[in-house]
Amino acid sequence: MAHANHTGKIALFESKKIRKVWQEDSWYFSVVDIVGALTDSHDPKDYWYKMKIRTKNEDGIELSTICRQLKLESSDGKKYATDCSNTEWILRIIQSIPSPKAEPFKKWLAKVGYERIEEIENPELAQERMKSLYEQKWYPADWIDKRLRGIAIRQNLTDEWKERGITERKDYAILTAEISRATFGMTPGEYMEFKNLPIHSKTNLRDHMTDLELIFTMLGEKVTTELSAIERPDGMNESKKVARRGGKVAGNARIETEKELWRSVISKDNFLEGINRDELPAGE
Repeated sequence: MAHANHTGKIALFESKKIRKVWQEDSWYFSVVDIVGALTDSHDPKDYWYKMKIRTKNEDGIELSTICRQLKLESSDGKKYATDCSNTEWILRIIQSIPSPKAEPFKKWLAKVGYERIEEIENPELAQERMKSLYEQKWYPADWIDKRLRGIAIRQNLTDEWKERGITERKDYAILTAEISRATFGMTPGEYMEFKNLPIHSKTNLRDHMTDLELIFTMLGEKVTTELSAIERPDGMNESKKVARRGGKVAGNARIETEKELWRSVISKDNFLEGINRDELPAGE
């Protein structure tokens, strides 16, 4: 998709400018801007209007239903209601654009779909591809191993929460915050601020943790999983108590470690996108 910068209102789509707006924990992109970038149409608004009619007649799909009218700044400096869509539905819209420039996206979508089917049949492939992505971003090998292990531990924890009847993402976030606060003295949001990470994006805090931070995160979640499986808490209130206890085990271990190391485990180091390879923290 567009290259999202965390402070500006406009993202670059090759040489074209794509307006975007943050809405309900997701970026929404201007459909007209993307149509213009992929078609070189002199009148992208008219192209988009006709495209919606054609898609409805040929495929029976109302593209307007996957768009939202959001106010974006125009070239005259004023804001107007504009058709916008999130990343998932923008990719669907691109599938309906009969333009050579859209073909690379369509081929990429086909490749991603094929890989997803492969991963369902062989879950190990998903782990290998994830490892490859981290390697391409120059993460250290030992850090990658811990990160992948942490993902498995996290999955076990969410599976355990599901067994306890907790299925909503917002509830997972609340319980995770309890573990994090007991482990590090900060919620994930506060931790991101501490590391100077962009909060209003899809930045994953764990992708910016040091080795030791990952280890204590894993410890807190693993202990919480084990306690929950043994005690079988009923509902959110009981699960929050278990999460605090699991996090406290990791928090106590962190404090003892800091006493031995004479320094804090909690670090401002991060792996921000675009950082120079030589500037990456070597890990603990």
